[in-house]
Amino acid sequence: MAESSGEYIKHHLTNLTYGQHPDGTWGFAHSAEEVAAMGFWSINVDTLGWSIGLGIVFSVMFWLAARRATAGVPGGFQNAIEMIVDFIDDTVTGIFQHRNSLIAPMALTIFVWVFLMNLMDLVPVDWIPEAAKLVGVEYMKVVPSTDPNVTLGLAFAVFMLIIFYSIKEKGIGGFLKELLCHPFEVKLRSPLTWLFMPVNLVLEGVTLIAKPVSLGLRLFGNLYAGEMIFILIALMYGGILIGIFGAVLQWAWAVFHVLIITLQAFIFAVLTVVYLAQAHDVEDH
Repeated sequence: MAESSGEYIKHHLTNLTYGQHPDGTWGFAHSAEEVAAMGFWSINVDTLGWSIGLGIVFSVMFWLAARRATAGVPGGFQNAIEMIVDFIDDTVTGIFQHRNSLIAPMALTIFVWVFLMNLMDLVPVDWIPEAAKLVGVEYMKVVPSTDPNVTLGLAFAVFMLIIFYSIKEKGIGGFLKELLCHPFEVKLRSPLTWLFMPVNLVLEGVTLIAKPVSLGLRLFGNLYAGEMIFILIALMYGGILIGIFGAVLQWAWAVFHVLIITLQAFIFAVLTVVYLAQAHDVEDH
C-alpha cells in the first residue's frame, strides 16, 4: 500500500526510539504515537549513533592530519585541515582576550562536529531510511542536528561552562552581584536596593537562560526547516516533468543549503566563544 504524503513526511521525521512501552515492556517504538507515549526516559538511537559516529569521523580526520603532517608543501587533506584550524584560531583570537587553553580546541570541535552533523542533511532523504527498512529498521533520521535533544544538549553543555567560568573568574559573590546589580546599578546602602535587586535578578536571569535556549533552538530550527524542504521536494518525484523540476529544485536548494549548514556551525561556535568571553570579563570598580 502506497504511503500518503502525510505518512511519508511523518516517517522521515520520526526517530528510531528505544524506551518503555505503556505496558511496562522495553523496546523500539513502531509509530510516532508510541514515541510520544514513551515520554522523557527514551533514547533516540539513530540520533545518538550518528552523532557519536560523526564525532569519531572528526577525531580520526584530525588525528590522521596531525600524524601525516609534514614541514614541506602540505597535501590537499593537510592543507584543508590547517585552513580550518587557522580560521578558528584567528576567530577565537579576535573575540577571546583572556588566557584559557580550552576555548580554541572547544570552538574547533564544536564547529567541525556541528558542520558534519549538518552535512548529513545533504544526503538524499530516501537513501539511508530506505536502506534501513531493507534490514528491518523502521525509522532512521540521519541528521542529528534536526533533533532538539542534540542541539539543546550541546547548548546546555556550553551553559554549564559559562556558569563554571563565571564563578571561577568572578567568585560566587561577583557572580551573584552581577545577577543582582545589573542592568540597574544597585548601591548596598541605598534604600532602593531591595526594590531593584529582584528586578535585576529577573532581567539577568532571563538573559542568562536565553543564551543556551537560543543557541540550541537556532541550530535546530534552521536544520529542521532545511530537512523539511528536502522532504517536500522529494514528494515531487511522481511524474517526468515534475520529477525533472524537482531534481533541479533539489540541486538548487542543496547548493544554497551548503551555505546554511556552514553558517549555522560557525554561528554556534562563535556565540559559544562570545558567551565564554563574557563569563571571563571581570569589571573593575
